Amino acid sequence: MDTKPTVEKKQNPLLVHMRQPKIYIKLPSGGKYWPEGAINVSVNGEYPIYSMTAKDELVLKTPDALINGQAIVDVIHSCMPNIKNAWACPSIDIDVILIAIRMATYGHMMPLQVTHAELEGGSGEFEIDLRTILDQLQASITWDERIEVKENLVMYIRPLDYKTATGNNLAEFESQRIMKIVKDESLSEEQRLEYFRESFKRLTDITVGIINQCIYKIDSDAGSTEDSDFIKEFMENSDKEVFDAVKDRLDKMRETNSIKPMNINLSQDPEKPNVVELPIVFDYASFFA
Repeated sequence: MDTKPTVEKKQNPLLVHMRQPKIYIKLPSGGKYWPEGAINVSVNGEYPIYSMTAKDELVLKTPDALINGQAIVDVIHSCMPNIKNAWACPSIDIDVILIAIRMATYGHMMPLQVTHAELEGGSGEFEIDLRTILDQLQASITWDERIEVKENLVMYIRPLDYKTATGNNLAEFESQRIMKIVKDESLSEEQRLEYFRESFKRLTDITVGIINQCIYKIDSDAGSTEDSDFIKEFMENSDKEVFDAVKDRLDKMRETNSIKPMNINLSQDPEKPNVVELPIVFDYASFFA
């Protein structure tokens, strides 16, 4: 009988000093809309968030990786180990995840550049408490997936995943770039018209594509389907009311699930507060700077 000595794996003595979870969050999706294998679903619905490493911070300083979304994906994988494929992250979860990662790394207060006519020079830097925003998002984000277009036609929609949303954003950015070219007075009228047509077609394709990508199932009195090709064919040949029903619902979900405006005191004088309501928009290219 061959008996080989058992080799014990050494444990790193510095393990106790390595990163530990800083905070725990609940995902607005509750783990729904994630494809199988993309996330290890938590039993209690809470997910650990680790702070960023020095390598993560360097990744976020790579312009190309930020533009195409790869930097954000790499950081999510590093700081939220339950996620195995961040490209598949539903759009309703992404803000909560990234805000939590920033809080775990830099704390809950975040400087915010505010532009307002009443500020000296038209702008100023203030601090916002990310805990307020995180709590609001975790409590308020919902997803109403069922759309009854008419009595015998029901459609089901899901949030876009991060990969699709990033691709659409890049296409829209390119279209906007073309629109700026259209204003170039050195171009002939014919060239401008051609650029405009190209830009308009791209924006139309993006809008229609988003609608089609969100629909994952259609029930009708003639049968049901989850086949993406059948759904695409149906949407391309259906009445305008069908398209509008889905678009209106997505617009409503986007408005409902967006970060709500915050009250910010513009005054430096504690005895004369000047509180105004301002929209909060995060640019993730500079969010972790």
